[in-house]
Amino acid sequence: MGLMRQGIRTLRNALARREVSATELVETAFKEIGDDPLGAVLAMDREASLEQARAAQLRIDQGDASPLLGVPILHKDVFVTRAWPTTAGSRMLEGYRSPFDAEVVRRLDQAGMVCLGKANCDEFAMGSANQHSAYKPSRNPWSPTRVPGGSSGGSAAAVAAGWVVAATGTDTGGSVRQPASLCGITGLKPTYGRISRWGMVAYASSLDQAGPMAGSADDCAMMLNAMAGFDQKDATSLDRPEEDFTRYFGASLVPAQKHDEALPLKGLRVGRPKEFFAEGLSPGVAQPIDSALKTLEAMGAVVVDCSLPRTALSIPAYYVIAPAEASSNLARYDGIRYGHRAQQPRDLLDLYERSRSEGFGPEVKRRILVGAFVLSHGYFDAYYLQAQRVRRLIAMDFDSVFESCDFIVGPVSPTVAWPIEGRSQMDPLAEYLADIYTLGASLAGLPAMSVPCGFQIEDSLRLPVGLQIIAPRFEEARLLAMAHAFQQQTDWHKQQAPAQTEKRGVAI
Repeated sequence: MGLMRQGIRTLRNALARREVSATELVETAFKEIGDDPLGAVLAMDREASLEQARAAQLRIDQGDASPLLGVPILHKDVFVTRAWPTTAGSRMLEGYRSPFDAEVVRRLDQAGMVCLGKANCDEFAMGSANQHSAYKPSRNPWSPTRVPGGSSGGSAAAVAAGWVVAATGTDTGGSVRQPASLCGITGLKPTYGRISRWGMVAYASSLDQAGPMAGSADDCAMMLNAMAGFDQKDATSLDRPEEDFTRYFGASLVPAQKHDEALPLKGLRVGRPKEFFAEGLSPGVAQPIDSALKTLEAMGAVVVDCSLPRTALSIPAYYVIAPAEASSNLARYDGIRYGHRAQQPRDLLDLYERSRSEGFGPEVKRRILVGAFVLSHGYFDAYYLQAQRVRRLIAMDFDSVFESCDFIVGPVSPTVAWPIEGRSQMDPLAEYLADIYTLGASLAGLPAMSVPCGFQIEDSLRLPVGLQIIAPRFEEARLLAMAHAFQQQTDWHKQQAPAQTEKRGVAI
Protein backbone atom coordinates (compact mmCIF):
# COMPACT_ATOMS: atom_id res chain seq x y z
CA MET A 1 0.00 0.00 0.00
CA GLY A 2 1.37 3.41 -0.97
CA LEU A 3 2.05 5.95 1.74
CA MET A 4 -0.65 8.28 0.41
CA ARG A 5 -3.25 5.64 1.23
CA GLN A 6 -2.13 5.12 4.83
CA GLY A 7 -3.16 8.44 6.32
CA ILE A 8 -1.60 11.63 7.56
CA ARG A 9 -0.11 10.22 10.79
CA THR A 10 1.65 7.37 9.00
CA LEU A 11 2.94 9.73 6.32
CA ARG A 12 4.12 12.26 8.88
CA ASN A 13 5.92 9.55 10.89
CA ALA A 14 7.66 8.36 7.74
CA LEU A 15 8.84 11.93 7.12
CA ALA A 16 10.07 12.24 10.70
CA ARG A 17 12.00 8.96 10.45
CA ARG A 18 13.60 10.10 7.18
CA GLU A 19 12.07 7.11 5.35
CA VAL A 20 10.89 9.54 2.69
CA SER A 21 11.40 13.25 2.06
CA ALA A 22 8.82 15.91 1.32
CA THR A 23 10.29 16.43 -2.14
CA GLU A 24 10.12 12.69 -2.87
CA LEU A 25 6.44 12.74 -1.96
CA VAL A 26 5.84 15.51 -4.47
CA GLU A 27 7.67 13.66 -7.23
CA THR A 28 5.75 10.47 -6.43
CA ALA A 29 2.43 12.31 -6.52
CA PHE A 30 3.20 13.93 -9.88
CA LYS A 31 4.12 10.52 -11.26
CA GLU A 32 0.90 8.96 -9.91
CA ILE A 33 -1.31 11.70 -11.32
CA GLY A 34 0.45 11.54 -14.67
CA ASP A 35 -1.84 12.72 -17.42
CA ASP A 36 -4.76 12.79 -14.96
CA PRO A 37 -7.02 10.07 -16.42
CA LEU A 38 -9.71 10.86 -13.83
CA GLY A 39 -9.97 14.56 -14.70
CA ALA A 40 -9.38 15.37 -11.03
CA VAL A 41 -6.81 18.17 -11.35
CA LEU A 42 -7.03 21.51 -13.16
CA ALA A 43 -3.64 23.10 -12.41
CA MET A 44 -0.24 21.81 -11.33
CA ASP A 45 3.16 23.45 -11.09
CA ARG A 46 5.99 21.07 -10.21
CA GLU A 47 8.47 23.80 -9.26
CA ALA A 48 5.98 25.65 -7.02
CA SER A 49 5.18 22.39 -5.22
CA LEU A 50 8.83 21.44 -4.89
CA GLU A 51 9.63 24.87 -3.46
CA GLN A 52 7.03 24.33 -0.73
CA ALA A 53 8.33 20.78 -0.18
CA ARG A 54 11.91 21.98 0.26
CA ALA A 55 10.76 24.57 2.81
CA ALA A 56 8.80 21.88 4.68
CA GLN A 57 11.76 19.50 4.62
CA LEU A 58 14.00 22.19 6.09
CA ARG A 59 11.57 22.60 8.99
CA ILE A 60 11.52 18.81 9.49
CA ASP A 61 15.32 18.66 9.45
CA GLN A 62 15.37 21.37 12.11
CA GLY A 63 13.17 19.25 14.39
CA ASP A 64 9.77 20.84 13.74
CA ALA A 65 7.17 18.24 14.77
CA SER A 66 4.07 19.99 13.38
CA PRO A 67 1.54 17.23 12.59
CA LEU A 68 0.81 18.32 8.99
CA LEU A 69 4.33 19.35 8.01
CA GLY A 70 5.37 18.01 4.61
CA VAL A 71 2.02 16.34 3.89
CA PRO A 72 0.77 16.84 0.29
CA ILE A 73 -2.65 18.33 -0.40
CA LEU A 74 -4.83 19.50 -3.30
CA HIS A 75 -7.04 22.57 -3.00
CA LYS A 76 -10.43 22.73 -4.65
CA ASP A 77 -10.25 25.29 -7.42
CA VAL A 78 -12.58 27.72 -5.65
CA PHE A 79 -9.85 28.69 -3.15
CA VAL A 80 -7.73 31.47 -4.58
CA THR A 81 -3.98 30.87 -4.67
CA ARG A 82 -1.04 33.02 -5.65
CA ALA A 83 1.10 30.21 -7.05
CA TRP A 84 -1.63 28.49 -9.09
CA PRO A 85 -4.40 29.90 -11.29
CA THR A 86 -7.93 29.89 -9.85
CA THR A 87 -10.79 29.29 -12.28
CA ALA A 88 -13.64 27.87 -10.13
CA GLY A 89 -14.02 25.43 -13.02
CA SER A 90 -15.26 28.26 -15.27
CA ARG A 91 -14.15 29.91 -18.50
CA MET A 92 -15.18 33.16 -16.84
CA LEU A 93 -12.03 33.04 -14.68
CA GLU A 94 -9.72 31.25 -17.09
CA GLY A 95 -6.11 32.17 -16.30
CA TYR A 96 -7.00 34.26 -13.25
CA ARG A 97 -4.14 34.69 -10.77
CA SER A 98 -5.00 35.93 -7.30
CA PRO A 99 -2.70 38.43 -5.54
CA PHE A 100 -3.31 36.61 -2.24
CA ASP A 101 -4.06 33.15 -0.85
CA ALA A 102 -7.43 32.19 0.59
CA GLU A 103 -7.40 32.00 4.39
CA VAL A 104 -7.84 28.21 4.27
CA VAL A 105 -4.84 27.93 1.93
CA ARG A 106 -2.79 30.28 4.12
CA ARG A 107 -3.54 28.33 7.30
CA LEU A 108 -2.67 24.95 5.78
CA ASP A 109 0.45 26.42 4.20
CA GLN A 110 1.45 27.80 7.60
CA ALA A 111 0.91 24.31 9.04
CA GLY A 112 3.43 23.04 6.47
CA MET A 113 1.20 21.18 4.04
CA VAL A 114 2.56 21.03 0.48
CA CYS A 115 0.13 22.07 -2.25
CA LEU A 116 0.24 19.90 -5.38
CA GLY A 117 -2.22 22.05 -7.33
CA LYS A 118 -5.91 22.72 -7.82
CA ALA A 119 -8.65 20.09 -7.89
CA ASN A 120 -11.37 20.06 -10.53
CA CYS A 121 -14.90 21.09 -9.55
CA ASP A 122 -18.29 21.91 -10.99
CA GLU A 123 -18.33 25.43 -12.36
CA PHE A 124 -18.62 27.89 -9.46
CA ALA A 125 -19.33 24.81 -7.28
CA MET A 126 -22.76 24.34 -8.89
CA GLY A 127 -23.44 20.65 -9.38
CA SER A 128 -23.76 17.21 -7.82
CA ALA A 129 -21.66 15.19 -10.25
CA ASN A 130 -18.57 17.21 -11.26
CA GLN A 131 -19.73 17.09 -14.87
CA HIS A 132 -20.29 20.85 -15.07
CA SER A 133 -16.62 21.88 -15.08
CA ALA A 134 -15.88 24.03 -18.12
CA TYR A 135 -12.59 22.19 -18.70
CA LYS A 136 -13.24 18.46 -18.31
CA PRO A 137 -15.49 16.10 -16.39
CA SER A 138 -14.17 14.21 -13.39
CA ARG A 139 -14.41 10.43 -13.04
CA ASN A 140 -14.84 8.08 -10.11
CA PRO A 141 -11.79 5.95 -9.22
CA TRP A 142 -14.06 2.99 -8.40
CA SER A 143 -15.33 3.04 -11.98
CA PRO A 144 -14.17 5.71 -14.44
CA THR A 145 -17.51 5.41 -16.25
CA ARG A 146 -19.23 6.80 -13.13
CA VAL A 147 -19.44 10.29 -11.64
CA PRO A 148 -17.39 11.11 -8.52
CA GLY A 149 -20.10 13.37 -7.14
CA GLY A 150 -19.89 17.11 -6.88
CA SER A 151 -19.06 19.79 -6.69
CA SER A 152 -15.88 18.71 -4.87
CA GLY A 153 -15.55 15.66 -7.12
CA GLY A 154 -11.97 16.34 -8.17
CA SER A 155 -10.84 16.48 -4.54
CA ALA A 156 -12.70 13.26 -3.69
CA ALA A 157 -11.44 11.39 -6.75
CA ALA A 158 -7.80 12.33 -6.12
CA VAL A 159 -7.94 11.18 -2.49
CA ALA A 160 -9.80 7.95 -3.35
CA ALA A 161 -7.29 7.15 -6.10
CA GLY A 162 -4.40 7.50 -3.66
CA TRP A 163 -2.84 10.37 -5.57
CA VAL A 164 -2.90 12.63 -2.52
CA VAL A 165 -3.52 12.01 1.16
CA ALA A 166 -5.93 14.93 1.65
CA ALA A 167 -7.76 17.71 -0.14
CA THR A 168 -9.95 20.69 0.61
CA GLY A 169 -13.55 20.93 -0.52
CA THR A 170 -16.51 23.22 -0.07
CA ASP A 171 -20.01 22.23 0.96
CA THR A 172 -22.96 24.44 0.04
CA GLY A 173 -25.69 21.79 -0.12
CA GLY A 174 -23.65 18.61 0.30
CA SER A 175 -20.65 19.13 -1.96
CA VAL A 176 -18.14 17.65 0.51
CA ARG A 177 -20.30 14.86 1.88
CA GLN A 178 -21.84 13.59 -1.36
CA PRO A 179 -18.60 13.14 -3.37
CA ALA A 180 -16.95 11.68 -0.26
CA SER A 181 -19.74 9.11 -0.12
CA LEU A 182 -19.64 8.28 -3.83
CA CYS A 183 -15.83 7.92 -3.81
CA GLY A 184 -15.51 6.04 -0.51
CA ILE A 185 -13.55 8.62 1.51
CA THR A 186 -14.26 10.69 4.63
CA GLY A 187 -15.49 14.27 4.28
CA LEU A 188 -16.58 16.85 6.85
CA LYS A 189 -18.77 19.94 6.58
CA PRO A 190 -18.19 21.95 9.77
CA THR A 191 -20.65 24.31 11.43
CA TYR A 192 -21.29 27.33 9.20
CA GLY A 193 -18.78 30.02 10.16
CA ARG A 194 -16.30 27.60 11.75
CA ILE A 195 -13.83 28.03 8.83
CA SER A 196 -13.13 31.34 7.11
CA ARG A 197 -14.65 31.92 3.67
CA TRP A 198 -12.08 34.65 2.89
CA GLY A 199 -10.66 33.96 -0.57
CA MET A 200 -13.22 31.28 -1.41
CA VAL A 201 -15.01 32.05 -4.69
CA ALA A 202 -18.60 32.60 -3.60
CA TYR A 203 -21.59 30.58 -4.71
CA ALA A 204 -24.22 31.04 -1.96
CA SER A 205 -22.73 33.08 0.86
CA SER A 206 -25.10 31.99 3.65
CA LEU A 207 -24.43 28.31 2.88
CA ASP A 208 -20.84 27.95 1.59
CA GLN A 209 -18.49 26.26 4.05
CA ALA A 210 -15.02 24.81 3.54
CA GLY A 211 -14.23 21.33 4.81
CA PRO A 212 -11.49 18.67 4.86
CA MET A 213 -11.59 15.53 2.68
CA ALA A 214 -9.28 12.63 3.51
CA GLY A 215 -9.08 8.93 4.18
CA SER A 216 -10.30 8.93 7.76
CA ALA A 217 -11.94 10.92 10.54
CA ASP A 218 -8.53 11.17 12.20
CA ASP A 219 -7.09 12.85 9.10
CA CYS A 220 -10.05 15.24 8.88
CA ALA A 221 -9.71 16.18 12.55
CA MET A 222 -6.02 16.98 12.11
CA MET A 223 -6.80 19.16 9.11
CA LEU A 224 -9.66 20.91 10.91
CA ASN A 225 -7.27 21.80 13.73
CA ALA A 226 -5.35 23.90 11.21
CA MET A 227 -8.29 25.14 9.09
CA ALA A 228 -10.67 26.34 11.82
CA GLY A 229 -10.42 29.67 13.60
CA PHE A 230 -11.74 33.20 13.68
CA ASP A 231 -10.86 35.45 10.77
CA GLN A 232 -11.61 39.15 11.07
CA LYS A 233 -11.51 39.45 7.26
CA ASP A 234 -14.66 37.31 7.03
CA ALA A 235 -17.85 38.88 8.40
CA THR A 236 -19.43 35.42 8.77
CA SER A 237 -16.49 33.94 10.71
CA LEU A 238 -17.39 32.90 14.25
CA ASP A 239 -15.14 33.84 17.15
CA ARG A 240 -14.89 30.53 19.02
CA PRO A 241 -12.30 29.32 21.54
CA GLU A 242 -9.46 27.35 19.99
CA GLU A 243 -9.91 23.61 20.42
CA ASP A 244 -8.33 20.27 19.60
CA PHE A 245 -10.76 18.32 17.44
CA THR A 246 -9.12 15.01 18.35
CA ARG A 247 -9.61 15.47 22.08
CA TYR A 248 -12.49 12.97 22.39
CA PHE A 249 -10.72 10.19 20.52
CA GLY A 250 -10.64 7.22 22.88
CA ALA A 251 -12.81 9.04 25.43
CA SER A 252 -16.45 8.77 26.40
CA LEU A 253 -18.83 10.83 24.25
CA VAL A 254 -21.44 10.88 27.00
CA PRO A 255 -20.84 13.49 29.73
CA ALA A 256 -19.94 12.13 33.19
CA GLN A 257 -19.62 8.60 31.85
CA LYS A 258 -16.43 6.57 31.94
CA HIS A 259 -15.09 5.37 28.62
CA ASP A 260 -15.74 1.69 27.94
CA GLU A 261 -13.26 0.21 25.45
CA ALA A 262 -15.58 -2.73 24.74
CA LEU A 263 -18.55 -0.39 24.15
CA PRO A 264 -16.99 2.93 23.00
CA LEU A 265 -20.38 4.46 22.14
CA LYS A 266 -22.16 3.26 25.27
CA GLY A 267 -25.13 5.47 26.13
CA LEU A 268 -24.96 7.52 22.95
CA ARG A 269 -28.39 8.27 21.47
CA VAL A 270 -28.43 8.14 17.69
CA GLY A 271 -31.47 9.39 15.77
CA ARG A 272 -32.71 7.52 12.70
CA PRO A 273 -35.04 9.91 10.82
CA LYS A 274 -37.81 8.01 9.05
CA GLU A 275 -37.74 10.48 6.15
CA PHE A 276 -34.19 9.35 5.26
CA PHE A 277 -35.37 5.74 4.82
CA ALA A 278 -38.56 6.30 2.86
CA GLU A 279 -39.36 5.81 -0.81
CA GLY A 280 -36.51 6.92 -3.06
CA LEU A 281 -33.66 5.31 -1.13
CA SER A 282 -31.96 2.65 -3.23
CA PRO A 283 -32.04 -0.85 -1.65
CA GLY A 284 -28.34 -1.15 -2.47
CA VAL A 285 -27.68 1.92 -0.29
CA ALA A 286 -30.17 1.03 2.45
CA GLN A 287 -28.51 -2.33 3.20
CA PRO A 288 -25.02 -0.94 4.08
CA ILE A 289 -26.64 1.87 6.10
CA ASP A 290 -28.69 -0.64 8.10
CA SER A 291 -25.54 -2.70 8.70
CA ALA A 292 -23.74 0.42 9.90
CA LEU A 293 -26.56 1.14 12.37
CA LYS A 294 -26.23 -2.40 13.72
CA THR A 295 -22.50 -1.80 14.16
CA LEU A 296 -23.24 1.39 16.11
CA GLU A 297 -25.63 -0.56 18.33
CA ALA A 298 -22.99 -3.25 18.89
CA MET A 299 -20.67 -0.45 20.01
CA GLY A 300 -23.16 0.60 22.68
CA ALA A 301 -25.17 3.28 20.89
CA VAL A 302 -28.96 3.39 21.20
CA VAL A 303 -30.71 3.94 17.86
CA VAL A 304 -33.81 6.09 18.29
CA ASP A 305 -36.49 6.51 15.62
CA CYS A 306 -37.11 10.18 14.97
CA SER A 307 -38.58 12.51 12.37
CA LEU A 308 -37.43 15.47 10.30
CA PRO A 309 -40.84 16.22 8.80
CA ARG A 310 -39.74 19.01 6.48
CA THR A 311 -36.98 17.02 4.75
CA ALA A 312 -38.82 17.11 1.42
CA LEU A 313 -39.04 20.91 1.63
CA SER A 314 -35.25 21.26 1.81
CA ILE A 315 -34.93 20.85 -1.96
CA PRO A 316 -37.31 23.68 -3.00
CA ALA A 317 -36.03 25.91 -0.18
CA TYR A 318 -32.39 25.36 -1.15
CA TYR A 319 -33.00 25.78 -4.87
CA VAL A 320 -34.59 29.16 -4.22
CA ILE A 321 -32.09 30.49 -1.67
CA ALA A 322 -28.87 29.24 -3.27
CA PRO A 323 -29.62 30.49 -6.83
CA ALA A 324 -30.80 33.82 -5.41
CA GLU A 325 -27.49 34.32 -3.62
CA ALA A 326 -25.60 33.03 -6.66
CA SER A 327 -27.26 35.53 -8.98
CA SER A 328 -26.16 38.30 -6.64
CA ASN A 329 -22.61 37.00 -6.16
CA LEU A 330 -22.03 36.37 -9.86
CA ALA A 331 -23.28 39.80 -10.93
CA ARG A 332 -19.71 41.05 -10.48
CA TYR A 333 -18.57 39.02 -13.52
CA ASP A 334 -19.64 41.60 -16.07
CA GLY A 335 -16.68 41.79 -18.47
CA ILE A 336 -15.45 45.06 -16.98
CA ARG A 337 -13.95 44.57 -13.53
CA TYR A 338 -12.45 41.11 -14.03
CA GLY A 339 -13.24 37.79 -15.61
CA HIS A 340 -13.87 36.98 -19.25
CA ARG A 341 -14.41 39.97 -21.53
CA ALA A 342 -16.07 39.72 -24.94
CA GLN A 343 -14.02 41.02 -27.85
CA GLN A 344 -15.08 44.06 -29.86
CA PRO A 345 -18.45 44.73 -28.22
CA ARG A 346 -20.85 47.01 -30.07
CA ASP A 347 -21.88 48.83 -26.90
CA LEU A 348 -22.05 48.42 -23.13
CA LEU A 349 -25.10 46.16 -23.20
CA ASP A 350 -23.48 43.92 -25.81
CA LEU A 351 -20.35 43.73 -23.62
CA TYR A 352 -22.41 42.58 -20.64
CA GLU A 353 -24.48 40.08 -22.58
CA ARG A 354 -21.69 38.47 -24.57
CA SER A 355 -19.15 38.40 -21.74
CA ARG A 356 -21.56 36.56 -19.46
CA SER A 357 -22.95 34.33 -22.23
CA GLU A 358 -19.47 33.27 -23.31
CA GLY A 359 -18.00 32.97 -19.81
CA PHE A 360 -20.71 31.05 -17.97
CA GLY A 361 -21.73 27.45 -18.62
CA PRO A 362 -25.31 26.13 -18.91
CA GLU A 363 -25.78 25.12 -15.25
CA VAL A 364 -24.51 28.47 -13.96
CA LYS A 365 -26.78 30.33 -16.36
CA ARG A 366 -29.72 28.20 -15.23
CA ARG A 367 -29.15 29.06 -11.57
CA ILE A 368 -28.55 32.76 -12.27
CA LEU A 369 -31.87 32.93 -14.13
CA VAL A 370 -33.72 31.14 -11.32
CA GLY A 371 -32.10 33.42 -8.74
CA ALA A 372 -32.86 36.60 -10.64
CA PHE A 373 -36.49 35.51 -11.00
CA VAL A 374 -37.10 34.75 -7.32
CA LEU A 375 -35.52 38.07 -6.32
CA SER A 376 -37.49 40.11 -8.84
CA HIS A 377 -40.25 42.54 -7.91
CA GLY A 378 -43.49 40.73 -7.22
CA TYR A 379 -41.83 37.37 -6.54
CA PHE A 380 -39.44 38.14 -3.67
CA ASP A 381 -42.08 37.62 -0.97
CA ALA A 382 -43.67 34.62 -2.64
CA TYR A 383 -40.42 32.71 -3.21
CA TYR A 384 -37.27 33.99 -1.53
CA LEU A 385 -38.82 35.22 1.71
CA GLN A 386 -40.97 32.10 1.96
CA ALA A 387 -37.93 29.87 1.39
CA GLN A 388 -36.12 31.61 4.24
CA ARG A 389 -39.10 30.92 6.52
CA VAL A 390 -39.02 27.25 5.54
CA ARG A 391 -35.27 27.25 6.23
CA ARG A 392 -35.96 28.36 9.79
CA LEU A 393 -38.54 25.59 10.21
CA ILE A 394 -36.06 22.99 8.93
CA ALA A 395 -33.50 24.18 11.48
CA MET A 396 -36.14 23.91 14.21
CA ASP A 397 -36.80 20.28 13.18
CA PHE A 398 -33.15 19.45 13.79
CA ASP A 399 -33.13 21.31 17.12
CA SER A 400 -36.17 19.30 18.20
CA VAL A 401 -34.49 15.97 17.39
CA PHE A 402 -31.30 16.98 19.21
CA GLU A 403 -33.31 17.44 22.41
CA SER A 404 -33.53 13.63 22.63
CA CYS A 405 -30.61 12.50 20.42
CA ASP A 406 -26.88 13.18 20.41
CA PHE A 407 -26.46 12.63 16.66
CA ILE A 408 -28.56 11.94 13.58
CA VAL A 409 -27.48 9.23 11.16
CA GLY A 410 -28.62 8.07 7.73
CA PRO A 411 -27.55 7.91 4.09
CA VAL A 412 -25.67 10.67 2.33
CA SER A 413 -27.10 10.00 -1.13
CA PRO A 414 -30.15 8.00 -2.24
CA THR A 415 -28.00 6.14 -4.79
CA VAL A 416 -24.41 5.17 -5.44
CA ALA A 417 -22.41 6.91 -8.17
CA TRP A 418 -24.38 6.93 -11.40
CA PRO A 419 -23.05 6.54 -14.97
CA ILE A 420 -21.54 9.65 -16.52
CA GLU A 421 -23.90 9.37 -19.46
CA GLY A 422 -26.76 9.09 -17.00
CA ARG A 423 -29.08 11.57 -15.37
CA SER A 424 -26.52 14.35 -14.87
CA GLN A 425 -26.36 14.70 -18.66
CA MET A 426 -30.11 14.58 -19.20
CA ASP A 427 -32.19 16.00 -16.38
CA PRO A 428 -30.91 18.71 -14.02
CA LEU A 429 -33.87 18.16 -11.68
CA ALA A 430 -32.88 14.51 -11.19
CA GLU A 431 -29.38 15.69 -10.24
CA TYR A 432 -30.83 18.15 -7.74
CA LEU A 433 -32.73 15.29 -6.03
CA ALA A 434 -29.40 13.61 -5.22
CA ASP A 435 -29.00 16.24 -2.48
CA ILE A 436 -32.19 15.32 -0.59
CA TYR A 437 -30.39 14.02 2.54
CA THR A 438 -27.62 16.63 2.71
CA LEU A 439 -29.48 19.90 2.17
CA GLY A 440 -31.14 20.05 5.59
CA ALA A 441 -27.88 20.21 7.54
CA SER A 442 -26.59 22.89 5.17
CA LEU A 443 -29.71 25.04 5.51
CA ALA A 444 -29.50 24.68 9.31
CA GLY A 445 -25.74 25.39 9.38
CA LEU A 446 -25.00 22.12 11.21
CA PRO A 447 -21.79 20.07 11.16
CA ALA A 448 -22.14 16.82 9.23
CA MET A 449 -19.86 14.26 7.66
CA SER A 450 -19.74 11.24 5.38
CA VAL A 451 -18.03 8.05 6.56
CA PRO A 452 -17.53 4.97 4.31
CA CYS A 453 -19.81 2.16 5.51
CA GLY A 454 -19.99 -0.43 2.73
CA PHE A 455 -20.59 -1.09 -0.93
CA GLN A 456 -23.37 -1.71 -3.38
CA ILE A 457 -22.50 -4.44 -5.86
CA GLU A 458 -23.76 -3.46 -9.28
CA ASP A 459 -22.77 -5.10 -12.58
CA SER A 460 -19.72 -6.64 -10.84
CA LEU A 461 -18.72 -3.16 -9.60
CA ARG A 462 -18.18 -2.33 -5.93
CA LEU A 463 -19.56 1.17 -5.52
CA PRO A 464 -19.04 2.95 -2.17
CA VAL A 465 -21.82 3.96 0.22
CA GLY A 466 -21.37 6.66 2.85
CA LEU A 467 -22.98 6.97 6.28
CA GLN A 468 -23.98 10.53 7.13
CA ILE A 469 -23.60 11.68 10.72
CA ILE A 470 -25.10 15.04 11.68
CA ALA A 471 -24.32 16.79 14.97
CA PRO A 472 -25.52 19.87 16.86
CA ARG A 473 -23.74 23.14 16.13
CA PHE A 474 -20.09 23.33 17.24
CA GLU A 475 -19.97 19.62 18.14
CA GLU A 476 -17.32 18.74 15.54
CA ALA A 477 -15.01 17.19 18.13
CA ARG A 478 -17.62 14.70 19.30
CA LEU A 479 -18.79 14.12 15.72
CA LEU A 480 -15.27 13.27 14.59
CA ALA A 481 -14.73 11.06 17.64
CA MET A 482 -17.88 9.07 16.86
CA ALA A 483 -16.76 8.63 13.24
CA HIS A 484 -13.28 7.65 14.43
CA ALA A 485 -14.72 5.05 16.82
CA PHE A 486 -16.79 3.60 13.95
CA GLN A 487 -13.69 3.43 11.77
CA GLN A 488 -11.79 1.66 14.54
CA GLN A 489 -14.41 -1.09 14.35
CA THR A 490 -14.65 -1.29 10.55
CA ASP A 491 -12.28 -1.17 7.60
CA TRP A 492 -14.50 0.33 4.90
CA HIS A 493 -12.37 3.49 4.87
CA LYS A 494 -9.29 1.39 4.14
CA GLN A 495 -10.67 -0.17 0.96
CA GLN A 496 -8.73 0.84 -2.14
CA ALA A 497 -10.28 2.01 -5.37
CA PRO A 498 -9.23 -0.13 -8.35
CA ALA A 499 -8.92 2.83 -10.71
CA GLN A 500 -5.18 2.48 -11.06
CA THR A 501 -5.70 -0.78 -12.92
CA GLU A 502 -9.05 0.06 -14.55
CA LYS A 503 -8.22 3.46 -15.93
CA ARG A 504 -6.13 2.27 -18.83
CA GLY A 505 -8.18 1.92 -21.97
CA VAL A 506 -11.00 4.16 -20.74
CA ALA A 507 -11.90 6.88 -23.19
CA ILE A 508 -11.36 10.23 -21.51
